[in-house]
Amino acid sequence: MRCLFLPAIAALGIVMPASAHEFGFAGILSSSNKEDLPPLILSVGKPVSDGPITLKSGTVYELEITADGTAELALEGSGFFRAIWINEIVINGLEIRPYGIESIEFDEAGTMEIEFVAIKPGRYVLRQPGSSGETQRVEITIQ
Repeated sequence: MRCLFLPAIAALGIVMPASAHEFGFAGILSSSNKEDLPPLILSVGKPVSDGPITLKSGTVYELEITADGTAELALEGSGFFRAIWINEIVINGLEIRPYGIESIEFDEAGTMEIEFVAIKPGRYVLRQPGSSGETQRVEITIQ
C-alpha cells in the first residue's frame, strides 16, 4: 500500500530518510515489523530468563511466558507494562485486548503469549513478587 502523503511531502521538498520503514496493510503491526522474544519460564528454583532482553522502540514483539505448575508464580513490572502498548494477550486460544496490566499470575501450569509494541525507551525489570534473587527477574531495555 502506498502512502498518500509522499507526493505532498516531495512537493514541499522534504526528504524522507533512506531508513524510513514502509509497513504493510497492518501498519506498525505488520509482520515485517514483528520479532519473537526468547520465552520466559516460571518455575521454582529456576531462572526466569537466560539473560537481559533488549528491545527497539516501535517494534512489535511476541513474548511467551510459561509456568510449569511447581507453584503459584507471578511476574510484576508496572514500569515495563506502562512503557509498552499491549495489542493482545492470548491464553488457551482466548485473545484478551487489555488497556493495561500491572502483573500476571499463573495458578497452575500453562502458557500465555503477549503481543506488544515497545514504546518508551528505558531500563525495566520483570520480577517474581517477593523474590530478591537475580535469577528470579529479567532486565529489559527499550532503546
